[in-house]
Amino acid sequence: MRIHSLEHEPFEGLANIEVWAKDRGHTISRTLLFNNEELPDIDDFDWLFIMGGSMNIYEEEKYPWLREEKNFIAEAIANKKIVVGMCLGSQLIADVLGGKVSKNKYKEIGWFPVSLTADAGDSPVFSTLPRKFTAFHWHGDTFKIPPGAVRIAGSEGCVNQAFEYGRVVGLQFHLEYSEKSINLMLQNCSDEIVDGKYIQAADEIVSHSNVGEIKEILNTLLDNIEREYGN
Repeated sequence: MRIHSLEHEPFEGLANIEVWAKDRGHTISRTLLFNNEELPDIDDFDWLFIMGGSMNIYEEEKYPWLREEKNFIAEAIANKKIVVGMCLGSQLIADVLGGKVSKNKYKEIGWFPVSLTADAGDSPVFSTLPRKFTAFHWHGDTFKIPPGAVRIAGSEGCVNQAFEYGRVVGLQFHLEYSEKSINLMLQNCSDEIVDGKYIQAADEIVSHSNVGEIKEILNTLLDNIEREYGN
């Protein structure tokens, strides 16, 4: 299958999604929005991954490509593509589908538990995932669950952590991060690590790494999506 990713920062790429894709023989293409690259033709891909970024979905004046990106996401959804958003990506999807994005009460940065909802047990995509697991977080905004979507997960610090809308999945947390990804975030965004109820210090983030487990969960999730919607 043909995978395309929309990337907003030079330090936030596909990470372990790329490992999964290559292991299964999928092809990968990218649009580096931070380089003002052109978006592909809608017929040039099967999966669309929308990655994280330090910007907010409502900063269109500062990042003019956000407006075009939102229109492109809407077109991909309308054309029945498999669409998966991580962090900022999930917020962009939520906004496109009518779910308001706003500041969360707390910033979440570090390793914190995520719990699946009862509805997740009825989803062929999420039903085989652990009911509770520790994911990586780095966000200050949150989304309302879009109309017609199903709330899939939440955490103590953020009520809405994931949703499913047919073949569209939004994850506020990160399953794709590798050790390299986390180090890049610490190098580029360390100014965001301040005192906070759900903000871990850099040394705690490194010492409590759960990359092995989230990679397994990511692989299960993507395999489930491919089995359910990949044909």
